[in-house]
Amino acid sequence: METIVTVMHLLVALAIIGLILMQQGKGAEAGASFGGGASQTVFGSQGGSSFFAKATAVFAFIFFATSFTLAVIAKDKTEIGTADGVSALFEQVQDSEVPVAEGVVATESELPNIPTASDAGSEVPAQ
Repeated sequence: METIVTVMHLLVALAIIGLILMQQGKGAEAGASFGGGASQTVFGSQGGSSFFAKATAVFAFIFFATSFTLAVIAKDKTEIGTADGVSALFEQVQDSEVPVAEGVVATESELPNIPTASDAGSEVPAQ
């Protein structure tokens, strides 16, 4: 489902880019680009501005819908939890995605000694 929505989102984005590039600027004559008068234009005597504007609006709505759908899909793949009392966003990982270190086990003598508040004692300078 996510792949289909992503592909559709990409195609709609490219269509919007194409439609915007095909639109004429303000004050440009639609007939001048086709080499004739207003009766010889491809999109009729009014030109293609209304067609392109409507098509851009439709594709913009579809782009918004696919963006919203992708946001909902991304939200469903994550869960909010707490780490050390602070809210955190955790991504759900399947067991097959977690790497396994084979044959590497650290003993307590290999781990660094991290001093705690009780170990500091008199070494902490007075304020």
